[in-house]
Amino acid sequence: MKADLHLHTTASDGRLEPKEIVSLAAKVGLDVIAITDHDTIDGVAPALSAAEAFPSLTVIPGVEVNTDVPHGEVHVLGYFIDYTDRKLAITLQELRESRLGRAQKMIAKLGSLGMDIKWQRVRELAQGGSVCRPHIAQALFEKGYVSSEKEAFDKYIGHNGPAYVERYKLLPVEAVKLVMDAQGLPVLAHPADINYLNRLVPELKVAGLVGIEVYYKDYGPEIIAGLLKVAKRYNLIPTGGTDYHAFDDGSEVEIGGALTPHQSVERLFALADKHSLELLKHH
Repeated sequence: MKADLHLHTTASDGRLEPKEIVSLAAKVGLDVIAITDHDTIDGVAPALSAAEAFPSLTVIPGVEVNTDVPHGEVHVLGYFIDYTDRKLAITLQELRESRLGRAQKMIAKLGSLGMDIKWQRVRELAQGGSVCRPHIAQALFEKGYVSSEKEAFDKYIGHNGPAYVERYKLLPVEAVKLVMDAQGLPVLAHPADINYLNRLVPELKVAGLVGIEVYYKDYGPEIIAGLLKVAKRYNLIPTGGTDYHAFDDGSEVEIGGALTPHQSVERLFALADKHSLELLKHH
């Protein structure tokens, strides 16, 4: 069973529409995918609809909730969420709206550094979805201020960059609880760059964390081995995904290039089934 459980669409900062991601996933032979856009579930329903044309492909409704911590970010993936949940929609909308103000401040800072990019162009690049830092990076790349979108993050809009701006704070524990409240299964995304992982994971586990992303796009054997130990220590399901955005600058691992192990997929589905049964009992 081939499962890529970390994919982005035009609903956030991906370049492919939900139906295009679904079609591509089927084309490369994936069996299971998760649509996990940043702070929005707008891509889920169109993806589920598109998947009806591909009976061998299962689409998991998901989300990637971005949270801020000192000197970095922690992202929490939510799988099998109730994408019609009102509280989830309201909180995600607050997060998205905070991005708009943040993006405008970043553009102003870049202007003071001599890099003139237009707010209108950044909105166009977002194609009606969440405005995210990759859209600003793309605008910088278009204007020739950087040689790649990665360079935009490294030099200007990453956490230590001169144009970085803090945004609306949602704590990692709050993100886990948000996913839980929407009947979802919370999983810690790309954890290798979290400095205090051994302190954070027990906190999130208590809050309801069920998994940790171990097989992530460019993680090598050493990082994977270390994360597998963390997964085992806290009885977390080791998941995997490419974090695919369909960027066209050659910086990405292609869709299906990092997969969730078969046993982990089965554990996730079993947990989701158990979760659904428990919810039925309580109603």
